[in-house]
Amino acid sequence: MAEEKSRPMRMRGRGMAVPKEAIKPGTLKRLLKYIFHYYKPAMIVVLICLVLSACGGLISTVFIQQVIDGIIKPAVDGSQSFSEVEQHLVGLMSVMGVLYVIAVVASFFYNRIMAIVTQGILCHFREDMFNKMETLPIKYFDTHAHGDIMSTYTNDTDAARQLVGQSLPTLCSSVLTVVICICTMLYYSLWLTLIVVITSLIMLRVVKKVGGASARYMVAQQRSIAVEEGFVEEMMKGQKVVKVFTHEEAAMRDFDKINEQLYKDSERAHAFGNILGPILANIGNFAYVLLAVIGGALRALNVPNIGFISLVEGLAVVSPGVILAFLGMSRQFTQTVNQAAQQYSMIAMGLAGVGRIFELMDQEPECDEGYVTLVNAKKDENGNLVESQERTGLWAWKHYHKADGTTTYTELQGAIVMEHVDFGYVPEKQVLTDVSLYANPGQKIAFVGSTGAGKTTITNLINRFYDVNEGEITYDGIDVRRIKKRDLRGTLGMVLQDTHLFTGTVMENIRYGKLDATDEECIQAAKIANAHYFISHLPNGYDTMLTSDGANLSQGQRQLIAIARAAVTNPEVLILDEATSSIDTRTELLIERGMDSLMEGRTVFVIAHRLSTVRNSNAI
Repeated sequence: MAEEKSRPMRMRGRGMAVPKEAIKPGTLKRLLKYIFHYYKPAMIVVLICLVLSACGGLISTVFIQQVIDGIIKPAVDGSQSFSEVEQHLVGLMSVMGVLYVIAVVASFFYNRIMAIVTQGILCHFREDMFNKMETLPIKYFDTHAHGDIMSTYTNDTDAARQLVGQSLPTLCSSVLTVVICICTMLYYSLWLTLIVVITSLIMLRVVKKVGGASARYMVAQQRSIAVEEGFVEEMMKGQKVVKVFTHEEAAMRDFDKINEQLYKDSERAHAFGNILGPILANIGNFAYVLLAVIGGALRALNVPNIGFISLVEGLAVVSPGVILAFLGMSRQFTQTVNQAAQQYSMIAMGLAGVGRIFELMDQEPECDEGYVTLVNAKKDENGNLVESQERTGLWAWKHYHKADGTTTYTELQGAIVMEHVDFGYVPEKQVLTDVSLYANPGQKIAFVGSTGAGKTTITNLINRFYDVNEGEITYDGIDVRRIKKRDLRGTLGMVLQDTHLFTGTVMENIRYGKLDATDEECIQAAKIANAHYFISHLPNGYDTMLTSDGANLSQGQRQLIAIARAAVTNPEVLILDEATSSIDTRTELLIERGMDSLMEGRTVFVIAHRLSTVRNSNAI
């Protein structure tokens, strides 16, 4: 799986391989549409608060200019009296205080709202991913590592949280601050603004070069984490096999290779990310000194200052207040660019994570073109089947014929026929070739053959986990591809060799086969499966909690509960795929005796290797 998920590498610099991790175009736009879909009013308020907060950051620099040029200078040259200066200062401080309060309140509200938005978006992400996952075909889970899928729920979702909750608001705030800062600079002096613009272009070039490398490795790190989690999950599941075959050292070597790749990606990502800040800070320091020198030179040489302020106050030499204000704005400008640059790699990693989330959400759901449904039926006075709104215990296939607009009803019996079926999981390898067989209601058909011969594949085709390439499978004379999958699978009971029990009580696990089953029906199903005895001796009987896939039960006990789960569904067709492989022969005999009544009048497919399991079949 690691090979499938890897991305091409390209060479940069002195032979250093920089991974080219592609972020799908339009991911950011789609994310913003996703956020605004659920939180449009809240996001409008956030944007307003961001503007107010960004304006609040420039209050101090404007205040410095006003104090120097509007208060100190008039007080020194005597153009204003002490009372006028005092009145001006009080008014200026009052305005500044009000603006600061507005900025603080705006900052509080936008942080508070973004906390709600961030957690809400993550909630919607998880819901949408899980809902989509439940609609995906079995083929998706057969071709994707489970650990890789889990990484989407954990690491990618966490990267999305960082992006929505911190990186995007910081970037948006930084952009607004830079725009407002440049507008303020243009108001005061065009010459000094040009110096800031030139140094900012140098900063952007550094961010693109160094930050771009950091971003690519951040995305590669995200992929490496997914591969590592997939490997760890695989090793945890197969720990017994690892121990039995003393594969510990080989497993550690394989893990070391994966972990080493993760280390390299992380080390390079953070190395580039950590040097970005100091480089930008030094460029900012250089710009600060340059502004001071050139500003002083402009004033010493009496160069006319050009800016929107000259339209208000007339053309004059740059004032000391403007120079000091520019120094403050330059410092803030540098810090803002640095702050935004620090988010560059995090944004790239977040967008990669969001891209993987959307990739899961965009997967094609299981296709179901079936239109034949299962309905409750009854017989009219002429003995014909008609649909009933009440539960009658009689089921029929409701088949609408488009050609003539008529609807026919076929009684559910459980007759399965395969005619000249060809199938392969992949085009280059065909598993079944021209397979034909039939099973009449009440018959027990056994499949025996070598591993890989296609026994389980046949049952997968009956369930429509996969569809045939050629040929046809009919159920009561109806092509299974015309039957809605939900109705088809609702008539099938299946017990697999690899059992899976869910976290919950024993009763809940049995009822999983039929959610509306009563406690009495579940207990009767357990008795049929010969599971009632051991369940009764559990600490809390049927209310005993099962966790970790029933780790507190033996393999055979888990198998018995799985058989009881199938028995409670009372299906027309029962499929047992090595269902008794984990049960001793004595218990198997008791189960077979108990299931004779369950199999009565039903079609049963059995996959087994034991002669005792298949000897009473109608056909092998």
